[in-house]
Parts: sequence; structure tokens; C-alpha cells
Amino acid sequence: MGWISALLSLSIFGQTQASIPSPKPWDTRSDTWAATDRLGRTLPEFAEVGPRRRDKFVGMFYFLWSGSFNSGGPYDVSKILASDPLAMSKPTMPPWGGVFAPHHWGEPLFGYYVDDDDFVLRKHAQMLSDAGVDVIIFDTSNDVTYKPVYMRLLEVFRQVRAAGGRTPQIAFLCPFGTPGRVVRELYRDLYAPGLYPELWFQWRGKPLILADPVRLGVADANTIHLEPVDMDAADVLTEEFTASAPFVGAAPEVATYAHTDSAATVSLLDEAGRQLASKRFENVADNGYLKLRFRKPLPAGKYQLRISQSKGRFAWWGLKTAQPGVGPASVNGKPSQAHLSINLTSPEPNGIQPEDFFTFRAPQPSYFAGPTKPDMWSWLEVHPQHTFTDSRGAPEQVSVGVAQNAVDGRLGSMSEKGSHGRGWHDGHNDSAGVAEGFNFKEQFERALKLDPEFIFVTGWNEWIAGRFEEFSGVREPVMFVDEFNQEFSRDIEPMRGGHADNYYYQLVSFIRRYKGVSKPPKIVGEKSINLDGPFSQWNSVAPEFRDDSGDAARRDYRGWDPAVRYVNTTGRNDFVSMKVSRDRQNLYFYARTASDISRATDSHWMMMFLKIAGSSLPNWEGYSFVLNRVSPDATDAVLEQSQGGWKWAEKAKVKYRVLGREIMVQIPLSAFGDVLNRNSWRLEFKWFDNMQHEGDASDFDQYGDAAPNGRFNYIYSVGSGSGS
Repeated sequence: MGWISALLSLSIFGQTQASIPSPKPWDTRSDTWAATDRLGRTLPEFAEVGPRRRDKFVGMFYFLWSGSFNSGGPYDVSKILASDPLAMSKPTMPPWGGVFAPHHWGEPLFGYYVDDDDFVLRKHAQMLSDAGVDVIIFDTSNDVTYKPVYMRLLEVFRQVRAAGGRTPQIAFLCPFGTPGRVVRELYRDLYAPGLYPELWFQWRGKPLILADPVRLGVADANTIHLEPVDMDAADVLTEEFTASAPFVGAAPEVATYAHTDSAATVSLLDEAGRQLASKRFENVADNGYLKLRFRKPLPAGKYQLRISQSKGRFAWWGLKTAQPGVGPASVNGKPSQAHLSINLTSPEPNGIQPEDFFTFRAPQPSYFAGPTKPDMWSWLEVHPQHTFTDSRGAPEQVSVGVAQNAVDGRLGSMSEKGSHGRGWHDGHNDSAGVAEGFNFKEQFERALKLDPEFIFVTGWNEWIAGRFEEFSGVREPVMFVDEFNQEFSRDIEPMRGGHADNYYYQLVSFIRRYKGVSKPPKIVGEKSINLDGPFSQWNSVAPEFRDDSGDAARRDYRGWDPAVRYVNTTGRNDFVSMKVSRDRQNLYFYARTASDISRATDSHWMMMFLKIAGSSLPNWEGYSFVLNRVSPDATDAVLEQSQGGWKWAEKAKVKYRVLGREIMVQIPLSAFGDVLNRNSWRLEFKWFDNMQHEGDASDFDQYGDAAPNGRFNYIYSVGSGSGS
């Protein structure tokens, strides 16, 4: 989060759009899918976690900046260190990019992409929805909103929903200390015009925004505080000002020196000293604005803003130079040389102020302090995390992180020795725990114990951090603050190599434990299927196993390096609906695609992988059988059995038939040997068309179309506990 703001600090010290109705969502029931990750960890299911809890929500920190601050590269820290383990002591170019230049901590599964790539945006929507994420929270804490990128994302998400697909909703995390400009910009660019309202995440009846409402009036970046003008209880501070335009709010910025029991009365007077408005403020936050608000705009003219009857430590912030139209000031009726800060709020064109439009939650920047007032949320903390409460005192939110740039109880850099990496747990780093996500596990288990309404996860796709020489009083030859290398980084989005997609399925597992899952569907209408008969035989068979329509891989977009273009035309047969039936002799499988199925002579055509639970048979990624790895002939397909890993031997020739968009297959139960000759058994299966790299499970996420998505499998169970 911090590298852009640090860089900027060095350089600068419509029409309303109605919500488009979407068709009824094509519910794929992704929370009923099975999966086993590369470490052999399986996802919990209904018997373990129980039914869905409708009052639980998960937010994912999401980043919009890849490609927005491109200055060469990509510079991949993990690859640089692999080629030169001493590179951190050599601040040279190469191997590094320039100071402040963004560096990747590793390579994303989808390559060094830029954030407005439609293919990537669609994949993110699919993966996060499948995981159970309700809202992605955009990081605009660096005082940049990335409007072109979030607008592109919103349009892609709308297209996905218009086709019946699912996406998370959206919200924003604004700058911690000075959120006003960003809040107003987001409000005027997105919310006030009513753009994409169906994607706004609602909290307590209004769109959620993470910004401190008492900090909305903070002045622009050119304002430099001089010193606060301290007040005693009997003091009265007054600042005259001239409003050049109508205004609906006026506020002084005050200091309480971190005390939480301070109070004061703020009043607005006209030029003649007649009181127009007054309000008592209790438990005043440090460095906040005490805003007087007016139902109707007050006209341009001369006014006086006054603070009196202070309690506890209290001061009005002074400025180095007077604001235009502000002054003179007086203390207890006597002229003062102080220049006191004043913020005026202009009326919005639609007559609704941001303060009334949003549900605000003040983001806590500290990893250590916990909540300092109600209606505050954390985005990242060290373990054990705190519970953050609402204004009623009810527990509301807890954060969960993959790693933290915390060093010996202070904010530090990910590249510093002692920072909390992916393997951090029980108070120390454990490099052996990087692949397994020990830090993430410890934090999520803490959140499950606290059981709040909302869990905020950091994060999904940050990927880059600027190179620094000094941060937070520490100077080293090469420093990276928020992201560093594979171990000291905090993204869940799958990477190429390394831990691959382990963190994604770990996320899915914990969300299921937090939110519960849908009840498994019952098996209905099982019967013998005549492959020479009509496909309508399948109409009465249930359940229907569903896949996202429109997700067959298509991509043609620039990469981080302008010379690189990512092109993917492997999307061929787009799976939509699958079914299974059986009799005493055979298993029958059915699939329907979005358009006519391609020729069977195509390579890696309409493959199906089969996993038998509890079996000790040799396997590849848990699958002991595969259909159509070898191209079929006109009537017979080849079922193969794994000999261990991606090494297959023919097991049986099986009958199949294709007509238009539909295919059905008949597999004798005898082809599976004795493993299905029991009263109860469980089969996991997935269809996959157009594999590009044999033996690489990451192809499921990148090429052709997998049904279900990624490593997920459909479950077909027979007998006890099967739902049949």
C-alpha cells in the first residue's frame, strides 16, 4: 500500500445509469464442489461445516495498479534473487529497476498482466465468487482512484452478470489520514451518477466505504501545519472567513494529542456576530474535522467560525500561511497572528452529501493498536488480531492476512530481517511453512474463533512494490516495503511455480468453515441410458452439475512489458451442464456445451478425469482414470488408467455419442475393477477440453474450459451419506 504514497510525497510536497436487470443467476453451487490441493489438503464439505450462514461476509483486498505506474521491467524479485543471492547488497541497475520503480515479488499465474485485461478480470470474478468472497475492496489509500481500471472492471463484471454469471460486489478503502479528496472523487465519478449500482456492496443499508468520516475535510496536499493553537476551558478562538460560493458545511481541524475524552463547542456566526449554528462535540478524534452541517446551502459572504468550552487537551490547528479568504483570527476577542484551518463543504449537484450517502468505517492503519473508536475496521494486523465493533458495541469485523510487514512490534519493510512472512506462526518465521500458509492459517483460525459478521482478507493481487533505499528510519542498500519475494508477500492469487494455487484453496477451505455450504443435492431419476436413443432421456435425471457459461479461454491483450502480448485462443467447447446416471452394469455421463461440440479429432478433446474416493490406485493429481486423452474414433472412446503420475495405459474402449451441443458416454462399472463394487462409494469427476500442457494441473485455470473450474470436482456419491 505504501510505496505509491511515498513516491508521490516526494514529488508533490453525467447521467444516472439504472441498474441493468440480469437474468436469474446460473447458480453453479460452487460451495458443493470438492477439491484437493497440491499438498493433499481437501476442502471441508457439508458434513463438516454445516449449512450456509447468511449473516457472514468476506471481503478481499484488491489492487488496481498493475500497469498504472509502469517504469520498465517486469523486475521479478524472486527471479533476481535466484540468479544472484547477494543482489540485496547491490543497489545497481541491473539487476534492479530504478529507485521507486515497481518490482514484482513473483510471476502471477496469468503472467505479468495489467489490471484492465478482460480475461484476467473475468477469471478473478470467477475464482473469487467460487471461493465465497462477497466483496472486493479496492485499495485507493495512496490517494489515486485508478478510475479507468475500476470502470473497466465494473463493465466486465456487469457483462458477466448479464450472462447469468456471478461476481463479487465492490467497495473502496480510502487514504487513512486524508480521505476527503478521494471520497469526493469516487462519489462524483461513480456513486452520484448512479453507475453500476448493482455492484455496490451495501452495509447497514448504504454503500460501504472505508474512510474516516471525521477526516473528510482534510485540506489538500499543499497545506502544511505549523503548530496547533492550544485552548483552555475558558478560551474562545474565532477565525473570520469569506466564502466565495455557497456551502453546506464548515469545520475546523483540531488536535487532541491522542486523548479520547476531549470535547468542545463549534459555532458559526454571520459577519455581525449573530449565531447561525452550534454543536457540541464529545470524544473528539485527534486531527479530525468538527463539521457543522446545514440542511440548505448558506450563501457566499463573510462569516466567523468559533470554538469554545473546550474540555481536556484541545487545540485548533494552525497553518503556515493563511488560506485564501480566511482571517483574521482572534483569541478571547484579541487579534491573533495565527492562521487557523477551516474546511468548507460545497453542495453536491444532486443535493446529497457523501456523509449521508455512505456507511463509513474508519480504516485503522496500525497493525498493532486495535480499535481506537467504534465503527472502525482493520485491514491487516499481527496475530492475535482484535475484534472491531460498531457504534452499538457489537462485534463486527476482523482482518486476516497472509503476511505482515511488521518487525519487532513496529511497521517495517517486507525485506527487513524479522518481518512476518508466509510461514510466520507462534511468534517466529518458519520457512518450511511458506507453501502451507502457516501465517494465514494462524490468522484465519483466530478470526473463526472471534466469529465476526465480516472478515477482511489481505489480499488478492498486489504483486508489486517500489524499490526504496530507506523506509521508516531504516536504511539498507535495497528495500521493499509491502511486497518482497515469495516468502515475504501477501497475495492469494495463484503464482507460476512456487506455492502455485495452495493459498487459493486454503482460502476456500477457511471461508467454508466460516460461512458454511449448501446442502448436497439429491440423486433423482437414475436409469439405464440408451446411447442410440434421444438425449431427452436425460431430462428426468438429477442433479444437474453446472459450469459457468462463457468462460472458455479467450485472451488477446498487452502485458506489463509493452512488447509482450498475451494471446490465448484455446477456448473451444464451453461446458454448461453435466449429469450422471447408472444401472447395475454401467455408469453414464452427459455434458452439454454452449454451442455445437467440435470434432472428436481435435487434440485433447472433451477429456474427463475420474477420482474414486478412498482408492489406493495410482493417480495423477488424485485422478486414477481419464477419458479421451487419446482421440476417439467415430463410436469408441478410450478410458485410461494412471500408472502413477501422468503415465497412462488403456483400460477399456467405451461407447459415446455426440449430437450438436450434447455428448453422452457409457462406461462399464467393470472398467473400474473392484473399487465400485460396494454398497456405497464416491466418485469425483471433471470435464476438461483442450489441455495445452500434459500433466500440468494449472492448465485447468488457464486454457480451454474446465468443468468445474480449476482443481474443483463434481461429487457423485452412492449409498450412505450420499444424498441419494
